[in-house]
Amino acid sequence: MATVELRFSALPEHVRTARLVAAAVARRAGVDESVLDEVRLAVGEACSRAVGLHQRGSGSGGAVRVALTDQEKRFLIEVGDGAGPLSDLIASGGADESADGSEDTLGLAVITGLVEDLEVGRDDDGGVIRMSWPVAMA
Repeated sequence: MATVELRFSALPEHVRTARLVAAAVARRAGVDESVLDEVRLAVGEACSRAVGLHQRGSGSGGAVRVALTDQEKRFLIEVGDGAGPLSDLIASGGADESADGSEDTLGLAVITGLVEDLEVGRDDDGGVIRMSWPVAMA
């Protein structure tokens, strides 16, 4: 089981890099070519959501973390927003419900449509989105 991990400051211009790296690592792991666009889009949405949380929180100082793990039969991607307690406020509706809040909901809806195996949760640093896809058997 090999893992590639990215950490980047919560700036929108870094999301594109995360998408490209995710697609390249997924291809190397054996994810079917027909699914690579879904991987790229899902990672982009998850990372954009994480960046948005930081921007709404006036820059909480944390970094966005993307872990790409090649397991035996699955390719797992975990995106941690590193936004701390702000993740809970957004998820519970306790934060300002502006256009940004609807973007967060829309982003999760897009990810849900792209990924069959999806888990939205939390760790010590903030919110975490875990997604996985099957890999082709060699």
